[in-house]
Amino acid sequence: MSNIDIFLKKHGMHPDAIDIGECTKTFVEEMRRGLDGRKSTLMMLPAYLSPERAVPDNEPVIVMDAGGTNFRTALVTFADGRPNVEYSRVQPMPGSYGEISKEEFLQTIAGYLEPVIGKSDKIGFCFSYPAEILPNRDGRLIGLSKEVRVRGSDNMHICAEIAKKLAENGVTGTKRFVLLNDTAAALLGGICAMAERPFETYVGFVYGTGINTCYIEQTAGIGKLGQGQDMGKMLVNTESGGYGKMPSGEFDRLFDQKTVNPGSQLLEKMVSGRYQGGVILLTLQQAAAQGLFSAFFANATADMAELSMKEVDEFCYHPYGNNTLAGICADDGDVEALYAIIDRSVDRAAKMITSSLAAILLKTDSGRMPHKPVCIVAEGSSFYKAKLFRDRLNYYMRDHIVNNLSRYYEFVKVDDANLLGAAAAALSNC
Repeated sequence: MSNIDIFLKKHGMHPDAIDIGECTKTFVEEMRRGLDGRKSTLMMLPAYLSPERAVPDNEPVIVMDAGGTNFRTALVTFADGRPNVEYSRVQPMPGSYGEISKEEFLQTIAGYLEPVIGKSDKIGFCFSYPAEILPNRDGRLIGLSKEVRVRGSDNMHICAEIAKKLAENGVTGTKRFVLLNDTAAALLGGICAMAERPFETYVGFVYGTGINTCYIEQTAGIGKLGQGQDMGKMLVNTESGGYGKMPSGEFDRLFDQKTVNPGSQLLEKMVSGRYQGGVILLTLQQAAAQGLFSAFFANATADMAELSMKEVDEFCYHPYGNNTLAGICADDGDVEALYAIIDRSVDRAAKMITSSLAAILLKTDSGRMPHKPVCIVAEGSSFYKAKLFRDRLNYYMRDHIVNNLSRYYEFVKVDDANLLGAAAAALSNC
């Protein structure tokens, strides 16, 4: 066993600490507790959206997509089930580059909407942050994540506040909103795009700046809805980034204390694109302090305030290239140790994510038919662009879900899935 593996095991940061089978069982139990309204680290938020409603043709709808870094505005129309994106603009996510006030947040969004606000009275809003969706399909903000900071925004009814700001700005007429999470939008976008394929059910999966999943649940299984809410099937946003039962290591816990919301979004902070680089940097600093790197590397990492996953990927692609991490390696020993720590971190993340996806298949008892698998609509830069991640995830998914559980799935990429899903939600529910 290498010195790196011994070090990681000592501090609880090695992938061997993750038993996928046990983690899957625990995740399923947290799902059940969340659905029943019992104490759980999974919010299991009902989306009040059915996957079975038809999407009308030839009717334009305004779409907003608030992500971890960018805010996208678009105008979408369907014709014979096929989408046409007539207008699209990407701008900064308000609050992602320093704290702003609630008033500034709302005014920025109203400004983003200005070029298209007269094109439709229906607005689908894909909102990638924890929000309790209400029966009227507005949402109460639970809290912002991914280091987005908006002062005074807690508990606001998001769409109602935006509508109020639009009216203050002189926009006339009633604007009808549907708010949904990015995983719900991805799921609905998959249904729109893959209608001709024989899938048993759908899962929305986002792994980029943050991490989350959404799936289709029988409303009879959502105990916290109470009586009178039987819609047959309903989308449920797990808010899996907030999952708090995954085995954590010493450096996960140290890093959590450095974030703006310690104690929350624990899984997201262990594996997502926004945070994983920070955990890796802390691990490198601790390893260097224990003599596992050269003095040159130790001094360089001690002075580093942050490390992005983009910089990590640049090193993985070019370990001896012109990039931040390669530049602080004094010799082959540094390169080898650095690559090993990154490798184990990605491997650990792949095991955690596999358990969260396996839990959905077990909870819904789906994926038993290889000719009719579960469609996992995958979104996010970390899923598609990270150097080491995809191969590791595919390995653990096949080993655990196919070989151990005899369940079948297929990852599917849908262009503009969030836009299509938000458009479909608004057109079929407004």
